[in-house]
Amino acid sequence: MSLNKKIVCKDGFEMSVQAGESNYCSPRIDNAEKYTEVEVGYPTLPEPLLARWAENPNSPTETVYGYVPSTVVSLVCVKHGGIVSGELPAGIAYIETFE
Repeated sequence: MSLNKKIVCKDGFEMSVQAGESNYCSPRIDNAEKYTEVEVGYPTLPEPLLARWAENPNSPTETVYGYVPSTVVSLVCVKHGGIVSGELPAGIAYIETFE
């Protein structure tokens, strides 16, 4: 399974969002029709909306966030001005930048 390209938001915030049988997601299978929880990794800035899922809370930009609800990923994207580029797993709204 190939990796999704990292999400880049309008304000410059970036994060990796992955889902598949080797990721902390639900369902934990490759190519699901819809993922309700996904794995977020290595955001460029500490993001309070993701904090509770941090594998290593002491290093918020150098860690993985497992089983993050898809709705939270969408909220993070909106908070940072929408998506400029990147890919999301199936089932997560791709919210592009807004003016």
